[in-house]
Amino acid sequence: MASCPKCHGEGCVKDGIVKGRQRYRCKGCGYRHTVAERGVGAAVRRQALQLYLEGMGFRAIGRFLGVSHVAVYYWVKSFGKEVESVRNAATEAKVVEMDELHSHVGHKKTTAGSTHRAQVDGY
Repeated sequence: MASCPKCHGEGCVKDGIVKGRQRYRCKGCGYRHTVAERGVGAAVRRQALQLYLEGMGFRAIGRFLGVSHVAVYYWVKSFGKEVESVRNAATEAKVVEMDELHSHVGHKKTTAGSTHRAQVDGY
């Protein structure tokens, strides 16, 4: 139950929803009010995005900032959608950075355990 900001009484009851937020009415003085919004500010979201762009993982960012890793995921995802709508398709990338896991071209040099090696070696 919310306390009344006008008379500081504890006798507040629910009194509808306005713009998606719960509204309360004080039984003592009749004052109608809403409680302050909960959630994380824009500064924390911006910091989470900066940490993500520096290469930190969602769970690590969540632990560092004291928020849920799922929330961090949704913040990054929503920012990506905003950027995608503004992005100019005419610009080309000058530098490409690749991870070694994705740079595999051709076939692997090691064939341990494969049937192909057994046939080639005559076993």
